[in-house]
Amino acid sequence: MKAAILQCDRVLEHLQPRFGDYPGMIEAMFEDAGHRNIEFDVWDCEQGQYPPDPAVYDFFITTGSKADAWGDDPWVHQLLRFVRQLDEDRRHLIGICFGHQIIARALGGCVERSDKGWGIGIAHNRVLDCPPWMQPCPPQLDLIVSHQDQVTRLPGEDERVLAGSDFCPFFMLQWNDRFLSVQGHPEWQPAYAQALLEERRGVIEEDRIEQALQELQHSTPDNGLFVQWMMAFIGS
Repeated sequence: MKAAILQCDRVLEHLQPRFGDYPGMIEAMFEDAGHRNIEFDVWDCEQGQYPPDPAVYDFFITTGSKADAWGDDPWVHQLLRFVRQLDEDRRHLIGICFGHQIIARALGGCVERSDKGWGIGIAHNRVLDCPPWMQPCPPQLDLIVSHQDQVTRLPGEDERVLAGSDFCPFFMLQWNDRFLSVQGHPEWQPAYAQALLEERRGVIEEDRIEQALQELQHSTPDNGLFVQWMMAFIGS
């Protein structure tokens, strides 16, 4: 199996010796879940890099990004065009965090800076819908999060809301039979999320950071379960 990672950001340079960069986290996510037969290529979307022949890939997957999915950066608009092309070509795409929001915007939904503030720590989401590929299907999905923006309106066509919460109603979405996305970070480990929170002291309220650090220490994210769902979705 061959996959393309659409890289939309980089880990802070001084954290890379400990944690690597985002494409490496995505590769490790699949390997940790037992999927070691995937060949990955990385395309730097911020630099306008895209595969000349998308047909060679079995699926595409985005990294997150500190950029605004609702913004007007030229590279964001180029990514939106590429996502629409993948949709027209009926290619599989998995959107993570920023990629979740990019899919929403590309397909006609709305993404905005949320008035609910930062989502950090581990988000606990109710599983609302269970397509046949989404097995096992527990009542809750817990994933690490780090976001201010949210999908606030759906296009209202083929999408299914698979998981959500009062804080983030559209947390996990199946857009059609090829696009799947989630607001969380199944590729992140708690240690990286903790290090990133320490970087954001003074940016995020101190009590929210302390609460998020406690969640990361005492909860286990469902990374492996989400990978299992992804692979089943791609193969369905």
